[in-house]
Amino acid sequence: MADEKNRIEFTKEMKKEYTILTPNMAPIHFELIKNVLRSFGYKVELLRTSGREIVDEGLKYVHNDTCYPALLSIGQLMHALHSGKYDLHKVALVMTQTGGGCRASNYIHLLRKALKKDGLDFIPVISINLSGLESNSGFKITLPLIRRALAALSYGDLLMLLKNQTKPYEVEKGQSDKLVEQWVLTLTGLFEQGKAFTQREVKVYFDQIAKSFAEIPVKKTEKIKVGVVGEIYVKYSPLANNDLENFLFEQGCEVMVPGILGFMIFKVDNRLEDIRLYGGNAAKKQLCTVLKWYFTKYESDLIESVKKYPQFTAPAPYTHLKKLAGEVIGYG
Repeated sequence: MADEKNRIEFTKEMKKEYTILTPNMAPIHFELIKNVLRSFGYKVELLRTSGREIVDEGLKYVHNDTCYPALLSIGQLMHALHSGKYDLHKVALVMTQTGGGCRASNYIHLLRKALKKDGLDFIPVISINLSGLESNSGFKITLPLIRRALAALSYGDLLMLLKNQTKPYEVEKGQSDKLVEQWVLTLTGLFEQGKAFTQREVKVYFDQIAKSFAEIPVKKTEKIKVGVVGEIYVKYSPLANNDLENFLFEQGCEVMVPGILGFMIFKVDNRLEDIRLYGGNAAKKQLCTVLKWYFTKYESDLIESVKKYPQFTAPAPYTHLKKLAGEVIGYG
């Protein structure tokens, strides 16, 4: 409660002048979301710094028994503040909170503790959450913003999947990376025009994206296929996994990294399982049911677009993975 009472709010006046710094997790997805936020008038900068100095910076503020993603994301933000690149009186930081009992709700408090230690506790820290934990008059999570952000995450999944399946075989090196950049620019422009975020539009652009990757000339050879799984931040973040995807490409492997959509479906489905097993709020159940349907529609459209091109391997739907897990352990 003390943290909430003493925190510095991000106000409407700050929105006009302040640069909001965000740690990086999934580079393609977060680039799109950064551009969505910019289209809503926020001055957002996505940090792409890496190297041992980020770890060392994080260790000054976060105990090494605390999980690695907390250490890295806070280290990346504090490193940026100490870089001399920013006016410390015109900068804000952003961190997500889920509302659960684990790290995802507590990073923000560790970050504020780090700022206080350095005498920088006048810098506002914005919480991005859907749990009503904190609010800021200058940063509003509105329905139009959420819809565009969800579409951005879905596009990020498809671009990541197709790039990873094309890059090891491309005849002209770098073509798939260039195509990702082109699509990020195209989708950003469409979002700014109020397009490409309804489910009907997303399905159309999924098809166009899949077609564009299928047209890249490739030379299929036998390659080792490597799946990357694990904790969500470390799985996607080049900073956290020592640029694992690029390392595997350099070793001549094809990489498969699961999409964020599956994780989102799991999060709402997990709430539904809790209610089924232990009882719960009817309104919460209804909201989670609608969200699960909404996310699953994106997932099925994505899979359908990929399946149109037999050279690509479509991801398995979440329901299939859940069924496999249910054969090993109870959902509780």
